[in-house]
Amino acid sequence: MTAYILRRIALMAPVLIIVAVIIFSLIHITPGDPAAVMAGEEATQQQVEEMRERLGLNEPIYIQFIEWTANALRLDFGESIFLRQSVSSAMVERVQPTLLLTIYSLTLAMLIAIPSGVIAAVRRNSIVDRILMVFAIGGAAVPNFFFGIVLILLFAVILGWLPAGGYVDIDDDPVQHFRRMILPSVTLGFAAAGLLARMVRSTMLDVLNEDYVRTAYAKGLRQNRVVLLHALRNAMIPAMTVLGISLAGLLGGSVVIETVFSLPGMGRLVVQSIQRRDYPVIQGVVLVTAVIQLVVMLLIDVLYVYVDPRVRYGSD
Repeated sequence: MTAYILRRIALMAPVLIIVAVIIFSLIHITPGDPAAVMAGEEATQQQVEEMRERLGLNEPIYIQFIEWTANALRLDFGESIFLRQSVSSAMVERVQPTLLLTIYSLTLAMLIAIPSGVIAAVRRNSIVDRILMVFAIGGAAVPNFFFGIVLILLFAVILGWLPAGGYVDIDDDPVQHFRRMILPSVTLGFAAAGLLARMVRSTMLDVLNEDYVRTAYAKGLRQNRVVLLHALRNAMIPAMTVLGISLAGLLGGSVVIETVFSLPGMGRLVVQSIQRRDYPVIQGVVLVTAVIQLVVMLLIDVLYVYVDPRVRYGSD
């Protein structure tokens, strides 16, 4: 197990290097002079030169990359041009809404998708199966922003049951916090649940046709025990991979959803930074998000061996 984890970490290194190069290049592949863009249209030539010096753009590009990478390893992503604070502190201030939104959405997706996929597989080709899969396909097909707007229109405008947007810190008022997080969490969680439910159903159908499942039925075991203890555990291997992909989708979807529901998270920070051409913030948020996704995929790979005892990661 230790050797496998070390190999996976080693394989992450070239991926991180490629990601770092792409993110670093954002400031250089943008049309025009990045210093002039960030300084503003009304900036004088002296202000542009000061901005270029502040960003280190006068150095050779390989020196810039080495310095930027070294600073990133220390979690120093520079200073935000418009927020007048470090990028790290700006992300720390806005990480809670995004983190909680992701946790709520992923939890909701699992609570919906896993039971739905199992029930659809056990009752294959029944009316229940068809209804559940219609909702699953709808969740995967409907754009997040459109579904979020529909929820706002229905539950906030027409019914008036929930707030249309905004954010309340969970420490200040837990009740208002959860009321304001319901709609964005459902919006993101419904889309993730659709993909995950279809995968659980597909893998469950394959597992239910295995010989050991038929043997368990022949021994007189109850259907619930066979499905939950024997079939579901093995069916969760591919589903765990989809779960990791869904997490990436949730992190990416939060960029839109936080804007729709006015949540002061990292996604909305990215949108505002793109509008302002605040490249240090964009680079920092994108890099942190990429690293989080790589770590999540590593954890999922490691969990495989605990979910399915047939999986062994030894020397090949």
